[in-house]
Amino acid sequence: MKVINNINELKEILNQEKLNGKKIGLVPTMGCLHKGHASLIQKSVEDNDITVVSVFVNPIQFGPNEDYDKYPRTLEADAELCKSLNADYIFAPAPKEMYPDLEKFSDLTMVAPPYALTDMLCGKSRIGHFDGVCTVVTKLINITSPDRAYFGMKDIQQLFIVKKMVKDLNFSVDIISCPLVREESGLALSSRNKYLSDKDKISALTISKALFAIKDGYQKGITDTKLLFDTAMTVLAKDVELDYLEFVKKENFESVENIEEPTIAAIAAKVGNVRLIDNIIIGE
Repeated sequence: MKVINNINELKEILNQEKLNGKKIGLVPTMGCLHKGHASLIQKSVEDNDITVVSVFVNPIQFGPNEDYDKYPRTLEADAELCKSLNADYIFAPAPKEMYPDLEKFSDLTMVAPPYALTDMLCGKSRIGHFDGVCTVVTKLINITSPDRAYFGMKDIQQLFIVKKMVKDLNFSVDIISCPLVREESGLALSSRNKYLSDKDKISALTISKALFAIKDGYQKGITDTKLLFDTAMTVLAKDVELDYLEFVKKENFESVENIEEPTIAAIAAKVGNVRLIDNIIIGE
């Protein structure tokens, strides 16, 4: 396995791999890899001849008061994990390599997803976040020309938006959805879990428990999302600061008042200074 920092070097290598008839899988990450990322890498290795894992903390998807500077960067450990999973390349560019004009943010060409999909859920509190996501994903796809790209369902709004972007802009890549992975406790795996104190982790566990309570309520016959919301609130710890808990149709992300088809219950909340997201799909 090789770590590559330069765009042109990686493009040359992968162009040759494609000329040799190799299928390429891309796993876009921001590093600090955990078992959730490992499941994406394993799936790519199974499906493709060559797997590229990008490790890049993307500055343009972070807001001014977010955790870009302190986001965990663990490239050495990430490389060991990728090697153990038989990935072929890590692409770990510096911000300047990806965005030569980063200092002049207004000069950057951005890829903007539909407003209707960003004025909701994480997009409400993270203005411009999905512009940054779509821009970096577009760049990574253009750099690597993969046959398939792998995304986890924990970031389910991101997954939906990326799928739509790829369809709308006629990218020649299949987006592969991979299941959300949880700790044994039920907490959704996240690189940001490293920030949680032992006390905060106990509180954070009530985020997934609130979602499980929604699923249990639905299985008992409750389909009114207001009632399911209230059920979840009885479970959520008092020191968990709710950003949102919303119900949207799995097919098109339209808001749901009464569950009649597969529906996503998506939540974002702060525990201490750590913002966590999670979701569960009900009715399928």
